[in-house]
Amino acid sequence: MTYALLFGCLAAIASAVIGGPFVSFLRERKIGKAISTDGPESHLSKAGTPTLGGLLIVGVSAAFTLIAAIPKDSDVWLPLVVMLVLCAIGFYDDLGTLVDREQREAHDRKSMILKLIGYAAVGLIASWVLYDRFDAPLLLVPHHLGAYDIGPAYIIIAAFVIIATTSAVGVTDGLDMLCGGTSAVAFAAFGTIALMQHQTGVATFCFVTVGALLGFLYWNTYPARIFMGDTGSIALGGSLAVVALMTGWWLLIPVIGVVFVMNIAADVIQIGSFRLRGKRVFLMAPIHHHFEKLGWHETTVTARFIALGVVGAMIGVALAAW
Repeated sequence: MTYALLFGCLAAIASAVIGGPFVSFLRERKIGKAISTDGPESHLSKAGTPTLGGLLIVGVSAAFTLIAAIPKDSDVWLPLVVMLVLCAIGFYDDLGTLVDREQREAHDRKSMILKLIGYAAVGLIASWVLYDRFDAPLLLVPHHLGAYDIGPAYIIIAAFVIIATTSAVGVTDGLDMLCGGTSAVAFAAFGTIALMQHQTGVATFCFVTVGALLGFLYWNTYPARIFMGDTGSIALGGSLAVVALMTGWWLLIPVIGVVFVMNIAADVIQIGSFRLRGKRVFLMAPIHHHFEKLGWHETTVTARFIALGVVGAMIGVALAAW
């Protein structure tokens, strides 16, 4: 435990210290995000805020994983590689959302299909590695009901878990501190579960990612001086899913990641309702924007959602220990 937490603290310090020069670097090169007019009007003032903050999170997390986690467990290469590959996909997508750049609409059909193909490829490969190469529990159930071998079906189920979690964390990135805060809580929860199972390498990966996120949040507090973008959010989502699968407690993702589930569910419901009935269920999706439209201030939404995420994380850890 001491080992994982110590390197998590070092990652937090490194991320916070590097963050200042990194924000200045992005500002000097005018790498700012263009804000869509489809979002809340209060967000228009955010135009030009530096993005690509995911490079800071992933860079610090990767460096400390190589230094501290992989020497403990070589299997940690898998969540690290998934994180790096999805970071590259997100980086390409973010390039199309910069001010004064050729715009690629992130939510048009072609872009969404290409992203889902990328998610699916990463998910299937990672799932096959987990099933065929790793000695990871395939399915753990709370209250000591046992570990179950679900056979080759695990590959399809695990791929779905990775794709769904990647998408869910991706759509949660819409308010200052929201995605970073809820992701830090989720990684801390699975890091704790990994420690309970004596998976020191996996726990270290989780806590250095928590540290990288905490350092990033120093610069992402409202009003944010930097956004993580898809460069960070989908990298976090995919690697979180892989960590959950490595612990065997992937059934707890909807509990520990309750905020992510709420956001992706709201998106699916909104799109489905509009296409089938021509009516919207929410004032705006994802659901954090719905509450903004109801009059909640951005910081209020963020604080309450992170609090909900903490409750979900505590319940999830309790179920794993039950």
